[in-house]
Amino acid sequence: MFVLIAGGGRTGAQLATLLVAQNYQVRVIEHRQRILSRIHRELPTEVIYEGKATDPQVLEQAGIRQAQVLVACTDEDADNLVLCFLARALYGVPRTIARINNPRNAWLFDQKFHVDVALNQAEILAHLIAEEMSLGDMMTLLKLRKGQYSLVEEKVDPASMAANKAVRDLNLPTECVLVAVIRKGQLLIPHSDLVLQPADELLAIAHASQLSQLATLLGRPE
Repeated sequence: MFVLIAGGGRTGAQLATLLVAQNYQVRVIEHRQRILSRIHRELPTEVIYEGKATDPQVLEQAGIRQAQVLVACTDEDADNLVLCFLARALYGVPRTIARINNPRNAWLFDQKFHVDVALNQAEILAHLIAEEMSLGDMMTLLKLRKGQYSLVEEKVDPASMAANKAVRDLNLPTECVLVAVIRKGQLLIPHSDLVLQPADELLAIAHASQLSQLATLLGRPE
């Protein structure tokens, strides 16, 4: 897959590093000299293309006609919108992803400008902080389906409602599945007869709306 990244700042450079490590074909477009001097130390030279990303000639020379994904992560929301619009309307890029720098501009990032996925960093960070505050000791390991579901890890508190109960007797949230139980370094399958012991580490997949209920079940009662 060929991914074209517009903007070589910290976000763009980190994304490019991850994709290169996974053997994607990647090209990063950047025109600021101070940024270029840094990313030339972090990325292979053939990945970097110098130029203004909103210039159609630069986009074409960087290979936008062959790109399957355009990631617009410049520091300017207007540039990111223009890039997504050009990518789809002019070059037929199948997938566009844009970063939102100013949350007040979030309403613009939709299909009008051919934005398939808009990433509002301020909103994402705020939601993550609020979620971690509400879940106590529960740790989120992985987000699935654009954050709708999470793979979480939680230790059974000795005073919790789940301690010393069989899995079949747990009042699990409706959209929650136990995946595994780790007990003293041993991985156990959470079959219905398994009795949870204090300090067991549970791995579960749950819908975002059910995480607080799961944390209440496994954690210390307030």
